[in-house]
Amino acid sequence: MSEKCTECNGKGYSVTGTAKCPECKGTGKSKSVDFMKLSEKDMASFLKNGSVCNNCEGKGEMETRETCATCSGKGAFYKCKICGTNMERLYEGNEVCQACAKKQVVYKLDNSCTLDELEVGKMYHTVVRNIADFGVFVDLNSSLRGLIHTSNMTGPLEVGEAVIVSVKEIKPRGKMDLVPRKLKDYQTVELEKDLPVKLANEMTQMVGQRVRVEGEVIQVKQTAGPTIFTIADETGQISGAAFESAGERAYAEIDSDMMVAATGEITARGGSVQLEIQSMKRLSGPKEAEILKRIEAAIDRRAEPYEIEYMVESEVLEKLRPAMKKVAKEIRKAIIKSTPILLRHHADADGMTAALAIEKAILPLIREVNGQDGEYHYYKRAPSKAPFYEVMDVVRDISYALEDVARHGQKMPLVVSVDNGSTMEDVPAMKQARVYGIQMIVVDHHHPDEEVDKYLIAHVNPAHVGGDFGMTAGMLCTEVARMINIEVEKEIDHLPAVAAVGDRSEAEEAKKYIEMVSDRYSLQDLKDMALALDFEAYWLKFNNGKGIIDDILDFGDHTIHKNLVNLLCEQANEMIAEQLDVCMAHVKAQDLPNGAILNVLDVENYAHKFTFPPPGKTSGEVHDKLCRKYEGKPVITIGYGPDFAVIRSKGVLMNIPQMVRELHEEVKGGGVNGGGHLVVGSIKFVEGMRTDVLSKLVEKIGSVGVE
Repeated sequence: MSEKCTECNGKGYSVTGTAKCPECKGTGKSKSVDFMKLSEKDMASFLKNGSVCNNCEGKGEMETRETCATCSGKGAFYKCKICGTNMERLYEGNEVCQACAKKQVVYKLDNSCTLDELEVGKMYHTVVRNIADFGVFVDLNSSLRGLIHTSNMTGPLEVGEAVIVSVKEIKPRGKMDLVPRKLKDYQTVELEKDLPVKLANEMTQMVGQRVRVEGEVIQVKQTAGPTIFTIADETGQISGAAFESAGERAYAEIDSDMMVAATGEITARGGSVQLEIQSMKRLSGPKEAEILKRIEAAIDRRAEPYEIEYMVESEVLEKLRPAMKKVAKEIRKAIIKSTPILLRHHADADGMTAALAIEKAILPLIREVNGQDGEYHYYKRAPSKAPFYEVMDVVRDISYALEDVARHGQKMPLVVSVDNGSTMEDVPAMKQARVYGIQMIVVDHHHPDEEVDKYLIAHVNPAHVGGDFGMTAGMLCTEVARMINIEVEKEIDHLPAVAAVGDRSEAEEAKKYIEMVSDRYSLQDLKDMALALDFEAYWLKFNNGKGIIDDILDFGDHTIHKNLVNLLCEQANEMIAEQLDVCMAHVKAQDLPNGAILNVLDVENYAHKFTFPPPGKTSGEVHDKLCRKYEGKPVITIGYGPDFAVIRSKGVLMNIPQMVRELHEEVKGGGVNGGGHLVVGSIKFVEGMRTDVLSKLVEKIGSVGVE
């Protein structure tokens, strides 16, 4: 058994440089030529090109080599097949060392072995299966059974007892005559059937054949009958069934993420094929590393995202291209490796359009890899009420993930967080996710904190390249979705426009996205869809609203879409109007030193609670009405409750995340935290310190610049 030396790649030497050829002194020409020995062809070449130095083949220089110290110039290591000892050479042509060659060899047959692997005179490990009057039947593996006749027995044997036997005779129809042997000193050699290693994408042509599969176990699922192992190689995956007994876990030592070699017969199962596993072993050492490297390289190639032209011209998008491609590649890689994807998003119009763009891109790919019902096992979308990944969210996610690991043998999920995930508020949840090895990706436009990048494998945020919150998550995710799966482009091209109006973006890109779909959707149509999303998100709470959200965003029947959006907007507008009728009489306004008009509203006492619109939406609607009232002037609206404040502004040059950090330090005992965009956000604090926090907040707002 030999292994190629990885240090010198099997050459036995390393090239340290080059030097002039000692024969021709670097000229590449031969010193002398024997014309009598030249053929007609060589003579013609000589007359045309001159003589060529045979030593350097006309190059004039030669490699300087150094013998590989690792393998001593042999280019390979020889290891004893029995004990694994390194050998200088093969001992008498056998793959065993001298010490093992002097000992008796007893073979242990793998379940893949058949009668073809048995040889008369050799010894094998067996287990007593049952006892008859004329002898004892023993199992050499799961499919080979032989007889120790009473005439060959030297003493009694019991069922389940391990016995070494030698093969005395192999009779017609596969019957074996075995003789028990008692050995004090022997070596065990595991024997496998020499089957061809086949790739997952070749299996449909291999029905009825016995093959060997090498790859990574990506899922183990116990059924009422067999245990189902999903094994992935560099071309795809194959489902393998192993049966111990009804409902009993087969190969309990094999779990997901392990590299294995499995042998068995390929059978047809409905419209697919399945490997009926006869034997399976975990691979380790160099073999494991070799297969893993091969698989990872292939997956890396297959996961490359599509090269796209953005739907609109944007300097910010171009600067974000490397980060967006990384996000797309990591998501594609997770799909190929059958890693479950958990899509987290803020429960508003921008967050939902961002999530739906990614969802529409990845579901066809998940079904392609894992079958038509793959989306129910390898994908989940979950809204977050807050614009950040709350601890409540991550605890729920971890709990469900651990349950899936225990019940279905799945991997921990890749969490893709859109329209949230960029701020310090996300860090506590991210820390919990890291404990369980959960990897996270973020596509967001809230003002980012550097701290979060320690917990992410990829992060897209326009602020990283000088952009701002005007480039919404819905815009970013639609472009990322096209990198993941270009075929969904026509289906999702209206989502950035809905996100733009839903988040009130004033970016140039927003105008371009809106204009791009103006032949299908008017500005009012887009606003209605955004309002319908916000309205329905309030009632859905933690439900993802699958189906309903599709209809609101016109992914199904267009008539249902129009009727549903009209109805939801009618109901939402009625409730908003009623809320404003109550609230506007209680708004208190004052002029700030910087010329801005500050409006404050106690939404706890002067707004309907536990209904639509919630405090944040209520504050936004009040702010919009006040902006129309004070058109052309800088306006700030604060809707506050016992322990929170929602801030909306127009024409005021604020940095809310920075204000939150300053308030946290300056108001001792206030428990201030929060964040959001630069000029739109929310703050939390302890109820008893509300007056102190709000007073300090107003003081800071009054000191900033205005447009």
